[in-house]
Amino acid sequence: MTQQPFSRPGAVDLSGFGQPVAGAPGASDAPVSAYAVPIDEQNFQATLESSMTAPVLMVFFSRTRAPQSGQLADDLVALSSEFEGRFLVGLVDIDRSPAIAQAMQIPSVPLVVVVVDGRPMPLLQDALPIEELRTALTQVLQSLTAQGVAGRHQPRQTVAVDTGEPVSDPRYAAAEEALAANDIDGAVAEYQKLVDANPADAEAAAGLAMAQVLQRTIGVDPTAARAAAADGPDDVAAQTLVADLDLLGGHVDDAFGRLIELIRRTAGDERNAAREHLLGLFAAVGNDDPRVLRGRQNLASALF
Repeated sequence: MTQQPFSRPGAVDLSGFGQPVAGAPGASDAPVSAYAVPIDEQNFQATLESSMTAPVLMVFFSRTRAPQSGQLADDLVALSSEFEGRFLVGLVDIDRSPAIAQAMQIPSVPLVVVVVDGRPMPLLQDALPIEELRTALTQVLQSLTAQGVAGRHQPRQTVAVDTGEPVSDPRYAAAEEALAANDIDGAVAEYQKLVDANPADAEAAAGLAMAQVLQRTIGVDPTAARAAAADGPDDVAAQTLVADLDLLGGHVDDAFGRLIELIRRTAGDERNAAREHLLGLFAAVGNDDPRVLRGRQNLASALF
């Protein structure tokens, strides 16, 4: 699908801008994170196009005319790190980039617009306290995930220690330490805490899903499990267990295919159990993985 330039009736076309407007100030001095970027005429279109990967929140602000809008921009930057790429914040200082404000027909600041697949939708016109903002964003992302929008942006910059290696996120330390100690139940519990605290945390959700696969296969005899699955082709428990074993063995497509065929053959509660298990395996592998994308297409075909 070809991405069309963003436009609105009567708006100024920025797609042809190759350089900043003569005499325009430089990029915004608002704080940035790995998932936030100051917007000017040069990167405006590219930032909109990145919404084909995951949502972009365009925040329009003026620190001089509306200080509360500047605080909202800062809070969104802070939250962009917390949500780890589920959205990218585009910081538009309307004093520095008036052409963008004109093109977007901004009536006042603050204004936050969410852009998904190149389509802009107004989101906020008030500077909410950061806790309310976090809750609102969580709800929006949950709604988008339910609609199949579950991509993530890659970080725009890497925080590194003196060795040049990326800094490990301390939020996952307890779960990673549990896994290293072969404490699978402990890892599941730690990842579950992170998911409960922030359902939009895709890394925690993936970690939880994989830890649960490990938990379900502890002490399982693979030969006996496969024999049971062969004897009971419509036995959901037997088939999902072998799918887990396939996944751990690196046979991802086999795991997905087994459950998709099971979904085709079953109905009611059994079909729903198989579908839920498959969605968990999708999460364990990662929603951006091409095998998951194929699996979702095949699941849709099996369901409908």
